[in-house]
Amino acid sequence: MFLAKLMLLGSGELGREVAIAAKRLGCDVVACDRYPNAPAMQVADTAEVFSMLDGAALRAAVEKHRPDFIVPEIEAIDTATLAALESGGWHVVPTARAAQLTMNRDGIRRFAAEELGLTTSRYRFAETEDEALAAAAHVGLPCVIKPVMSSSGKGQSTATTPNEVRTAFAYAIEKMRGDRPMAIVEEFIGFDSEITLLTVAAADGILFCAPIGHRQEGGDYRESWQPAALAPQVLEDAQEQAATIVRALGGRGLFGVEFFIAGGRAIFSELSPRPHDTGMVTLIGQEPNEFELHLRAILGLPLGPIVQRGPSASAVILADRASGNFRFEGVGDALAQGTVETPIDLRLFGKPETLVGRRMGVALARATSIDAAVDAAKAAAAAVRIVTVEEK
Repeated sequence: MFLAKLMLLGSGELGREVAIAAKRLGCDVVACDRYPNAPAMQVADTAEVFSMLDGAALRAAVEKHRPDFIVPEIEAIDTATLAALESGGWHVVPTARAAQLTMNRDGIRRFAAEELGLTTSRYRFAETEDEALAAAAHVGLPCVIKPVMSSSGKGQSTATTPNEVRTAFAYAIEKMRGDRPMAIVEEFIGFDSEITLLTVAAADGILFCAPIGHRQEGGDYRESWQPAALAPQVLEDAQEQAATIVRALGGRGLFGVEFFIAGGRAIFSELSPRPHDTGMVTLIGQEPNEFELHLRAILGLPLGPIVQRGPSASAVILADRASGNFRFEGVGDALAQGTVETPIDLRLFGKPETLVGRRMGVALARATSIDAAVDAAKAAAAAVRIVTVEEK
């Protein structure tokens, strides 16, 4: 008999790692996504294909499989149905309210800044081009414009002139997910670094992983590393802010809390109530990794000590073409770069098709310094190539 039944709402690469962790602890996993053969479906017990924004289909899947835990792994979900399911006695991770507030950037930003008083950049929201121009005038130029709902940084850009504001707003609306044509226009922060503070709400309190630094390009992360170097008082400030918002959201699980670090300040940016893409570095750098911590917290199991194994890094493997029939080459070359001092590992996600710029895998490295780990992860990622398979 299984330990518990989990229903994953969203079955991408992060859901895949959650499913793997769940299977190792004897859980039954139902993987749901809008397309067949999604990464987590390949390791789950059962799969369901439907749009997470279809409330009737979502309810039908829950009533069919009767999971012990409903585990959202993406933002684009019919959160009204999640709330109704929770009211009916189903267990939503961490809570339906957390899923509702983080589905769109306006919800979580207003909650963090206006209700909890966390340190954030100046911001306004815009549903029209004129509102975007007015928002940019309020926060100042340059400014960052992005959809209130998107994935992997899609639709994000920086504007330095009114004409660029118009272009950036149109781009944000074009790349948004869901049905809300709204963008956030926020002050451009001249930050020293960006970090993700993985924060675990468990049965015995709140715990923190070592901070993760990351580099963004086009709104999406390219490399991440752990531990990120922070002054003790800055780390303490970030931990206090993360604990405040995680407690306020409630429930159990792992939260990816993002901050800009600027001039000795930790400035709250975003939050995901689930494992974070930049946290894939924990697959080589930390025990338990972020996915195992998420699962243990959900199930109410002891977390154990969180052990940092040394300077570690991840680097993404991106597709350079669109194809539904492809293979990977250079995997052996990438792994051959590993040494005793600098072990290398790979995670190829199993996505059924490529798109230009789509994240298809990640290279992982550990070394004697952060710089060496990042260089090793980037070199391993560069060795992996995506090749179109010609039809016979």
